[in-house]
Amino acid sequence: RAGSGGKRRRSRPSPAGDERVAHASELFCSLPPPSLDEDEARGAGAGTDTGSSSSSDKGEGGAAAAKALAQPHLAEPRGVQLQGEEQGVAPSSGEDVDVVTSGKIRYVTKPLPRVLILHTGGTLGMDPRASYVSETHAQGEQALTEVHLREGTGGVYPRGLQPGPLLANLLHAVPEVNVFANVDLRVLFNCDSCRMGPEEWVRLAKELDRFRDEYDGFVLVHGTDTLSYTASLLSLMLPGFKKPIVVTGSQLPIAMPRTDAKTNLIDAINCATDPRLQEVAVCFGGRLLRGNRAQKVNASSYSAFDSPSYRHLATLGVDIDWHEEYLLRNVGTYRPRFKLDPNVVRIPIVPGSDPRMAYGDVWARGVRGVVLEVFGVGNMPDTIEAGWLPWLEEQRSKGLKVYLTSQCAAGRLHPELYRAGTAALTLGCEGGPQMTPECAVAKMMVCLAHPDIPLAQPMAGELDAV
Repeated sequence: RAGSGGKRRRSRPSPAGDERVAHASELFCSLPPPSLDEDEARGAGAGTDTGSSSSSDKGEGGAAAAKALAQPHLAEPRGVQLQGEEQGVAPSSGEDVDVVTSGKIRYVTKPLPRVLILHTGGTLGMDPRASYVSETHAQGEQALTEVHLREGTGGVYPRGLQPGPLLANLLHAVPEVNVFANVDLRVLFNCDSCRMGPEEWVRLAKELDRFRDEYDGFVLVHGTDTLSYTASLLSLMLPGFKKPIVVTGSQLPIAMPRTDAKTNLIDAINCATDPRLQEVAVCFGGRLLRGNRAQKVNASSYSAFDSPSYRHLATLGVDIDWHEEYLLRNVGTYRPRFKLDPNVVRIPIVPGSDPRMAYGDVWARGVRGVVLEVFGVGNMPDTIEAGWLPWLEEQRSKGLKVYLTSQCAAGRLHPELYRAGTAALTLGCEGGPQMTPECAVAKMMVCLAHPDIPLAQPMAGELDAV
């Protein structure tokens, strides 16, 4: 409540017509969150793709969620004393106040940015008790305990996961997020990222487009296995979005000791509130990477992602060290695209392998695009007997699109430097200057569905040289 002469502004409503968003401002998280078992019990009979439910429906959230929703949790406003004013006492209320006056003291508060978390699953969404098992081994006179996934499961994902209890869990585990933003959350689905595909990518892109004008930034919680593909596709499906879309995840569930989920989530939300970022980025292990240049480089390290072919956008340590010269600029007019052609395969060139025998007529089997992973800067076996050039000639004559990318993690592509590379370009293959295989697959899917877009046309920084 403001002092004498003060004004107060009502909090912004949720997006019109949508009652399936959980709002951080409605959750008081000093209480323990509901367990994942309670989520599963409430969602019994529901499929993995649960969508979201109303955070105001306390009955579905169980007793703990009802208590959590009982009173608002409001962030302390950021007060700014105007220059030349006398010193006084700042307002103690946490309400969203535009201007507060007290005698000769005038404070102007700055509302926190609004960030929408879109949950898709991954390790962060696993039930840790059902997914992991601990084993104790004797090591000399000491007992060594190891924690690992239950064999044959790949993790257990609670069905019927609801946005209100999930947000309560997140804010209970990571209350620091309230320092950076007013957070809302939607559960699109809760699954292993190996199950992500065109249907899920299109839904994600449409959700981001739908809420583009409602939020200042977006955080996408995702599994690590296909995270690079999703980040690449979103950057190409939503070019010119002009707001931060930060994709993150974790190597361990948020409830486990030594989890990296808390740091990754705090870092991702922090980056999503910075207006300098106007592209899809991956935030993981203290690094902020361009989304369509990120690759998973380590299966077990907390630094699981890197971008060998492009500089980091920011380094997150004690401070956030932004490398502004590498941020995407001149992003152009926003033009979303929601069509994909998934008939694309990656084919690495293996010495001694004849593609006529190994792959045959891929066009006849419905393949419409091939990302061909060549040697070095663009070389491949160049003899007739090796079979690669005759196979390319036959498939190209039928209409197959072929994009050349390197088997090397970094370095520019120059297929014209070699006889075989020049022959491939003459046959109509495209390639260079540099694009990750994951991004090349994503762009092939977009370009096949939108024939007016050439593969060589830059769209979202995917072809930028360092």
